[in-house]
Amino acid sequence: MAITMTVNGTEQALDVEPEMPLLWAIREQLGLTGTKFGCGISACGACTVHVDGRPVRSCVLPISAAEGKRVTTIEGLAQDGTLHAVQRAWIAHQVPQCGYCQSGLIMAVAGLLAQRPAPTDAQIDAAITNICRCGTFARVRSAIHALAQSEDAAS
Repeated sequence: MAITMTVNGTEQALDVEPEMPLLWAIREQLGLTGTKFGCGISACGACTVHVDGRPVRSCVLPISAAEGKRVTTIEGLAQDGTLHAVQRAWIAHQVPQCGYCQSGLIMAVAGLLAQRPAPTDAQIDAAITNICRCGTFARVRSAIHALAQSEDAAS
């Protein structure tokens, strides 16, 4: 079955089973390996991408649910060679350690800031449920608060 969606601004038609998780279509069919497999049960968030601007866990989302939608992966977050504000904040605040979970965290935070440019700690805790085994959560929160105080949050 052909599934058509726009991935990082490019229309894609994939001949895959409709129940294939979006994660595997992104990684295996399109070769975009920045989105990571972590748990396979939507618990860790390493697979977070945006579907029509909203963060989703792609390991449990069937590709058929993305039919006709816009999908943005970590590879598509930067625009015209300029890193997204969240990516720049990650560098400035030295957020990553091992880095495995970071693409999912960045996508989750970009989604949060698009909806809530100045989130409270409670809103951050509710929205960012990604797991980082290195424990960089204090730096993640610091980067989010710095972005919320800047005029750069949504870009």
